[in-house]
Amino acid sequence: MVIEIKIPGAGESITEAAIGTWLVEDGSFVEKDKEIAEVETDKATLPLIAPQSGKLKILSAAGSKVNVGDVACTVDTESVREKTSDTPSVAAATSEEHMQQPKKEPPPTVIATPPEEPKQVKKKASVPIRVTPLAQTIMDQNDLDVDAIINGLKKISKHDVEQVIQQSPQKEADKMTGNERQTTDRLQRTPMSPLRRKLGKRLVAVKNETAMLTTFNEVDMSSIMEMRKKYQTKFQEKHGFKLGLVSFFTMACSRALMQFPRVNSYIDADDILTPRYVDIAIAVQTDKGLMVPVIRNVHSMKIPEIEKAINSLAEKAKGSKLSIEEMTGGTFTITNGGIFGSMLSTPILNPPQSAILGMHNIVDRPVVVNGEIVIRPIMYVALSYDHRLIDGRESVSFLYKVKELIESPLNMLLESDYPEKILLDL
Repeated sequence: MVIEIKIPGAGESITEAAIGTWLVEDGSFVEKDKEIAEVETDKATLPLIAPQSGKLKILSAAGSKVNVGDVACTVDTESVREKTSDTPSVAAATSEEHMQQPKKEPPPTVIATPPEEPKQVKKKASVPIRVTPLAQTIMDQNDLDVDAIINGLKKISKHDVEQVIQQSPQKEADKMTGNERQTTDRLQRTPMSPLRRKLGKRLVAVKNETAMLTTFNEVDMSSIMEMRKKYQTKFQEKHGFKLGLVSFFTMACSRALMQFPRVNSYIDADDILTPRYVDIAIAVQTDKGLMVPVIRNVHSMKIPEIEKAINSLAEKAKGSKLSIEEMTGGTFTITNGGIFGSMLSTPILNPPQSAILGMHNIVDRPVVVNGEIVIRPIMYVALSYDHRLIDGRESVSFLYKVKELIESPLNMLLESDYPEKILLDL
């Protein structure tokens, strides 16, 4: 029985995809429920699973464009796994005590070449000889074994050598990619993945359809870094993962978004929609492009919960295991170019959201504190926003609130208020 494996759907709006990578070779035996390929869409990478055990036949090469519902490959469930021990080898065939002498002599071979003595090639012992099922059947019918066939060949021709080269693993891999790419010493052409094509269209649309501006500020990271240094070991022992920086910015942004709800809003036709919750997307760079998984209801989470969610989604993103649901929605985005050494940037909006925060690297800089010049670890932060919806006062005030909360992180526990105000009932 031959079972067709089709390209899975990944949402109503997704109709096309591309074969990312085949994890098994064409013609190999695959086990039931084994992941055999990765299918890339413009939103996520989906696994292709073998529904039954059997022999695999690949119909769509890696890199080829396909539509949802197309047959990517088939599995022949009637095929059985070939046992390696059944494959004849030179070592077994050259053992005189157990070798069966052929009953028929092989036909004489006509050599249409100049009378030049062919070079004697020494055979390596214990090297397995691959025999196709059809060839094995013909050999059995004529009472021939592997040694008789090898002896009957007499010599190795150019065609034989080229055929072996074409059957090498690297050549087979090149055939499987099917990427219509042209490579020279100075140029390599590679098709864009659906994810990168979609990302490119979205970025161009943002530039053309929004009034994007960016405002900047600087943050003294001393308090956060001292807290991490003091409690890192205990935090890791209790929770099982390290305490990072992004979780503090995520919590600070959630508090600031509740105070400045317009930054958490987005435009829908002629209306402004303002969620009464905060879902923050965290940009993660992967080998296949930028992924932006979403942490839900950040406004009600604590630092350990946020940190755990960030670690979990980042691992899924790097392993191409994110679901469509985990990448949709989001009311605000945070991107951290500082891990790559970026000092300053103007992050681009993640539509339909109206704002995005950009974090950058931390550098010891001279700053003035209480009239004195001191050295402090400073991070530049940037807020890009859609000026159609968010005014300058709101954007600057929002970013300044994030700065205040990071520089005095304990204020995040007081619903973004100051302990002095609570004390004085102001």
